[in-house]
Amino acid sequence: MRAPLTVALISGGISSEREVSLKSGDQVYAALDKDKYRVLRYDPQTDIGRLVADAALIDVALIILHGQFGEDGTVQGLLDLLGIPYQGSGVLGSAIAMDKLVSKQLYETSGIPTPAYITIHRDDGSKVETCLERIGLPLVIKPAKGGSSIGMAIVKTRDILEPAIREALRYGDTLVVETYIQGTELTVGVFGNRDITALPVIEIIPDTRYEFFDYHAKYLPGASQEICPARIDDTLTEKAQTYAIMAHRALFCEGYSRTDMMLKDRELYVLETNTIPGMTETSLLPRAAKTAGISFSRLMDILIELGMESRPKRA
Repeated sequence: MRAPLTVALISGGISSEREVSLKSGDQVYAALDKDKYRVLRYDPQTDIGRLVADAALIDVALIILHGQFGEDGTVQGLLDLLGIPYQGSGVLGSAIAMDKLVSKQLYETSGIPTPAYITIHRDDGSKVETCLERIGLPLVIKPAKGGSSIGMAIVKTRDILEPAIREALRYGDTLVVETYIQGTELTVGVFGNRDITALPVIEIIPDTRYEFFDYHAKYLPGASQEICPARIDDTLTEKAQTYAIMAHRALFCEGYSRTDMMLKDRELYVLETNTIPGMTETSLLPRAAKTAGISFSRLMDILIELGMESRPKRA
């Protein structure tokens, strides 16, 4: 019998999404087959030195981090330096997908439809007038970098535009302001290295307490309804899955990703791509995998296998 692989399970970190990362890490730990894996846990907030010291002992890493200093390529670069394989995107794809502005530019050049947008910077004057003149109401404001919809707002009236801008600027100096697409929210996970497979499409219906799938709607139990497979026809399903694969490739993602989009009048608009989707057992990507007949434990096996295949351990 083959000796268990030593897996570095990395969760926690120092971003605003730390608590979600820790919860995901706990569920991933529970799902990993202890007959196959010897699991060592690391929290970048306190354990970077220990991770570096243990590098020679580690066969592969599972990065279960969200937001900056985890999902943005920084930890991926450290693991590259240490010669440790890991699941998912490398430095380039991670950094690109974390930056909503660069992502939208690459969607456009790849022929992927995305809502019309502008950018505004902390130092720009007349931010409110710029938004109203160039995008108009309703609109969506989001920090250019970040995840879990933190700092994001839908603005439908002028009086809340300036406060929404101030709130979003708490999370970064550059904001993306885009046309608000009111429709059905869909998300599609994909996995694979050279050959990319799309998972079933999920339809997301936030509770009426939430205007969109924000941080609370994502993570509070019962705060949203998720229907898998989505209630759309085969033509739209294939189109959504195709766009998810196109987005994965356009942003130089690897291993797996999940792309969010809106459906309106049978037209799809890609919003963003997540390189480390939520990894609790009831998170969106694991739920789609379950619908496809892939258990949470088996999904972890697949991600580890894909990571080791694309990045063999450096001696």
